[in-house]
Amino acid sequence: MDFLKYLESIFEQHGYIVLFVGLLLEFIALPFPGETTMAYAGYLSYKGVLNWGLLILLAFLGTTIGITITYWIGRKAGLPFIHKYGKWFFLPPKKLEVTRYWFEKYGYTLIFIGYFIPGVRHFTGYFSGIIALPFRKFVIFAYSGALFWTILFIGIGKIFGPQWNRMFHLAATYSAAAAIALILIIMIVVLFRYRKTIKQMTTRAFGKSRSKSKASKTD
Repeated sequence: MDFLKYLESIFEQHGYIVLFVGLLLEFIALPFPGETTMAYAGYLSYKGVLNWGLLILLAFLGTTIGITITYWIGRKAGLPFIHKYGKWFFLPPKKLEVTRYWFEKYGYTLIFIGYFIPGVRHFTGYFSGIIALPFRKFVIFAYSGALFWTILFIGIGKIFGPQWNRMFHLAATYSAAAAIALILIIMIVVLFRYRKTIKQMTTRAFGKSRSKSKASKTD
């Protein structure tokens, strides 16, 4: 509770800038309790102290700016820089290997769900830059994940009010699984909604390949 009192006093003195700067610095891998701070900020919006919409905007901007900076550091400086100076950013080689493992397991979707995996979200930006992932592709996964992550944890405080702490621990424990489930649900909905279009595209693609193979056989 001492930390929460400290947070409240900081919010009273410096307002929204704490959330923005704190999340930005967290994604450069500096120690900052981002999820706890967002949930508590949501609780303060429940009490009417802070504005919900402005919290979401600043949390999203702080997160996306921070992870974008790490992407370009990884892209321009590369792996030798991380090995040499990573310890100054709390990024030891072990974290690189952990992130590499998760990338191999989940592919590019890790950039989205990485926000919910402790010890991984701080490195996904660096690693995406190191492997030269196209920036547009990075932005799609990173920014959509940031939006979902910030809305989830600020929303916990806003919706559950005085019970935010209990719900926060539940969300922190199962958020990675929830994010993966959400991705699967979205994929199923998209496939179901656009099944006719997908079927037509598949038929055309296979139809062309079949006609080409028949033509080659006759020749």
